Amino acid sequence: MARVGQRTAVAGGQLADSVSVGVLEKAFSRTLVDEVIEACGRREQRVRALPARVMAYFCLGLALWSDGSYEDVLGMVSSGLVWAGGGDGPPQMASKVALFKARVRLGPEPLEMLFRRGAVPIGNPDWDDCFLGGRRLLAIDGTTMDVPDTTANHEHFGRAGVSKGERSAFPLARIVAVAECGTHAILDAEIGPYTTSEVGLSRGLVDRFTPGSLVIADRGFYGYDLWVRAVATGADLLWRVKKNLKPVFVEDLGDGSWLGEIRRGGQAGRKANPVRVRVIDYTVNNGTPDTDGDDNSDGGFRLITNVLDPADIDAADLAAAYWQRWEIETVFDELKTHQRGARGVLRSKSPDLVHQELWAMLCCHYAIRLMMADVEVNGGRDPDRVSFVAALRIARDTARQGGFSP
Repeated sequence: MARVGQRTAVAGGQLADSVSVGVLEKAFSRTLVDEVIEACGRREQRVRALPARVMAYFCLGLALWSDGSYEDVLGMVSSGLVWAGGGDGPPQMASKVALFKARVRLGPEPLEMLFRRGAVPIGNPDWDDCFLGGRRLLAIDGTTMDVPDTTANHEHFGRAGVSKGERSAFPLARIVAVAECGTHAILDAEIGPYTTSEVGLSRGLVDRFTPGSLVIADRGFYGYDLWVRAVATGADLLWRVKKNLKPVFVEDLGDGSWLGEIRRGGQAGRKANPVRVRVIDYTVNNGTPDTDGDDNSDGGFRLITNVLDPADIDAADLAAAYWQRWEIETVFDELKTHQRGARGVLRSKSPDLVHQELWAMLCCHYAIRLMMADVEVNGGRDPDRVSFVAALRIARDTARQGGFSP
């Protein structure tokens, strides 16, 4: 994992070669786009200058060039839209109003389905930090995005409260995502209003966990019901919990971990069967007091997992793997700081188009990360060590030169 201030390898030639085949189309082919449009009922009933397929790629273009105007983005991808004009010459450039209306007709559903169908696991078991004990390392966490201050966005998304009864400057959309730790590829996500908590929004994500993965989460996600819900999917979990969670001791496992039992709180919990977990307590002496829960010791952590057998994964390896959770924070930085760019606030002024824009951003991020993973395959470089900023710049330059061809 690249640390703050650390220079990362660019692998310039190999990176540019990977992008030149069409970074967006490689991840989201024309066939897939057409299938999604059909499934969402967006197929045109009459011939349009801006058909749904063109608008799907146009939305991806807006996510790739977040600072560009409608006209600029259409111009940048126009070499790929020649056929939309119905002839061999250059396409007739649509107006901003026409593009806006076409975005509204398309709606958010095709971009959401495109992401859900196209964003598949990338990491290879031989790559660094991608697997542990035969399980794919994933992390779940949430973030927020500023959206334009319109009445519709305010009413739908809500705002964060600040001191003295004031409100945040912009409404906020909330994203909860699952990402591969080793490749930074976002594989699943839920988007909702700020007024819905991370835990509330994560329930849909948890239901889509799959066997063969080890999902890491910080202490804000744990709750008995969510834990049981996640375990029922067959996925393995490694979640930090507050140290005031005190499982009933069952057995010492000899590797520094122990078996315990957890129950739902309240009267109903006392009558229900307990759930067995493996508990890993450890400390990190980082010189910072830990005020978590009721414990004020320095650097104390408590993890629980449903990997109950130490012979499967040792406690020390699980404790070390927990720090891979921070990879998803880097993912959010890529998405919000670099891909979104200086604009800061999204461009869409209605809730449906905010959702469309965010799904397009997730698609675009995945496409770039897929291309960066090709560097590992073709050049033997760790995707973690390739610069996302360099990849984003090359993707934009190549698409502007015609590499983006729907």
